[in-house]
Amino acid sequence: MLSELLKRPVIPVIVIEDAGDAEPLAEAVLAGGMDVIEVTCRTAAAPEALARIKKAFPDMLLGAGTVVTPEQARMCIDTGVDFGLAPGLNPDTVKAFRDSGTLYIPGIMTPSEIEHGLALGCTLLKFFPAGAAGGVAMLKNLAAPYAPLGVTFCPTGGVNLENMNDYLSLPVVSAVGGSWLATKQQIADKQWDVITQQVKDALAKAREVIAL
Repeated sequence: MLSELLKRPVIPVIVIEDAGDAEPLAEAVLAGGMDVIEVTCRTAAAPEALARIKKAFPDMLLGAGTVVTPEQARMCIDTGVDFGLAPGLNPDTVKAFRDSGTLYIPGIMTPSEIEHGLALGCTLLKFFPAGAAGGVAMLKNLAAPYAPLGVTFCPTGGVNLENMNDYLSLPVVSAVGGSWLATKQQIADKQWDVITQQVKDALAKAREVIAL
């Protein structure tokens, strides 16, 4: 799963308030050319939304975001998600995913957290909140000592269409995650065509700096 995820440079970060929006949202993302999606566990609708996407689109790479407790981890694993992510690094949550054989991407913001993640066997780490934590310049300097160890990063938080390629141009960045691809308001208003176009625009932008 890690090798498959590394082929996808942009990951839509989705907050779903109504589980009924899960399938049309996933369809909109697929129509734009992306076969990966991250649904955050920030809402009561998230478990059902994850299950509905998994059932309707089994070949889509399904990620669960904001997985911050072992209990959430077990729910996501039982749902059959392909990978999980979090804003921070909880060893118990890392263990839950590792024991199930499911890829997990914990969040980091300091050198000590990077080293902790590596000690737990995590080589793909989420840099969050990327913009507030210093952006591209911060990540470039933060990651430099660890690049020889094969660690890569997925920056999220403050990433958008205008600055995404600044991140993707860094050799240590495997992908970027962003909520701009499908905002909560656009989902609530069922603006599926708008979301599809935003996904297409992001992929076109990514092609400026990487081969897809």
